[in-house]
Formats: sequence, structure tokens, C-alpha cells
Amino acid sequence: METIGIKKLRENLNEYIYKVKAGEKIVITDRKKEIAVITPIEKNDNEDKIYQMVQHGTASWSGSKPSGMPVRVKSKGKSLSSAVIEDRG
Repeated sequence: METIGIKKLRENLNEYIYKVKAGEKIVITDRKKEIAVITPIEKNDNEDKIYQMVQHGTASWSGSKPSGMPVRVKSKGKSLSSAVIEDRG
């Protein structure tokens, strides 16, 4: 785990972001006092498994809603928005 001051972080931000992306943790100091730690986000195991399935072609996603969604439920009477407007008046 590398320790750096705020000034050095500002001057070399891109370099440290790449290190964090690679899995390294960075301790940030202010006047030699530790104030924060930058750590990579830990991926959820399910996210990794889904990503691997997409990579191997066993799953796919087109970026839209899943097909086969149920038909929108129609209700009788006023719409929700008109009921809210009426209630406000």
C-alpha cells in the first residue's frame, strides 16, 4: 500500500487512478497525517459470474428491458396523476 501526500496526488492523479484500477490501495496524507484511503471497488461475485457468462456466449443482454414482460395492468377510474392533482387542490 503506497502512501502519498495530497499535493503529489493532485499532480499525478492519472497515475494513481491506474494503480487503483490495477487493485492497489493508496493512503492519502495531509501534513504527514493519514486522512483517507483510495481502494478499488470490490465486484460482487454475481456480477463477475454474469460478466463471464456474457463473455463465453452463454448469456446475452441487448441493453433493454427483458422480453416477455407482462402486459401493463389497466385500471378503472381516474389515473394516479389526476388523483394526485385533485388531492393537491
